[in-house]
Amino acid sequence: MALAQQTPHELPWLRAGDPFPPVSLAWDSTAPAPGLLAAGGALDVGTLVRAYSAGVFPWFSAGQPILWWSPDPRMMMQTSQFKLHRSLRKRINQFAIDPACEIRVDSAFDQTIEACATVHRPGQSGTWIVPDMVSAYQRLHVAGYAHSIETWMNGNLVGGLYCVAIGRAVFGESMFSLVPDASKLALAALIAFCRHHGIEWVDCQQNTRHLASLGARETARSDLVRYVRTAITQQPPEWRFEPYLWGELIVCEKVMT
Repeated sequence: MALAQQTPHELPWLRAGDPFPPVSLAWDSTAPAPGLLAAGGALDVGTLVRAYSAGVFPWFSAGQPILWWSPDPRMMMQTSQFKLHRSLRKRINQFAIDPACEIRVDSAFDQTIEACATVHRPGQSGTWIVPDMVSAYQRLHVAGYAHSIETWMNGNLVGGLYCVAIGRAVFGESMFSLVPDASKLALAALIAFCRHHGIEWVDCQQNTRHLASLGARETARSDLVRYVRTAITQQPPEWRFEPYLWGELIVCEKVMT
């Protein structure tokens, strides 16, 4: 009996524990959702680690099944190319000498991801960080694969970001700000941390004007996969931030106007 011909843009449906299809099978630019790879599966720690290790990440809205993505090209931040604009450099200098201000790592992961899920962003009517995603990344954090970089002022959490890290592969997820520049300070701190530990790239997943203004650029998915394949095998750094790490941004840095 002849097999039925696969329809164009057919989407694989995963059961819990199923392997991911090769990222080369993700939908291309002619498809309704370029970069979409599969649906279904689960958000347990093992599945998420396998996904990120292969250049795949989950992204879906309330009422949708779990959707898995691997866009090509991929938005990436080369840490050596981070654009330290003059205004941000001034803000970092002020922040670094103010005893009421500090960057913390992993002191309030749950608060950080909840804020990323709930803080309103201009032009956005909702969030993709649905409750199931929040719970999944909280479990990933407990397992040591997700981290928060937090901006604190006067004892209050005012901004930050969370990311996934496997070995020395770092995948940025989301940021939030309650005061101006708080998320930029957290991102700058992450870049300084990565530079200090020899981490060359941070995956930014999606192309946004904000990330592009800070130096991120579209990169071939094959380059991401090649980099991640090596980086995940390397010894992970100790996730902590000390004020001296700001020097990684300031020393020999070309200031952008």
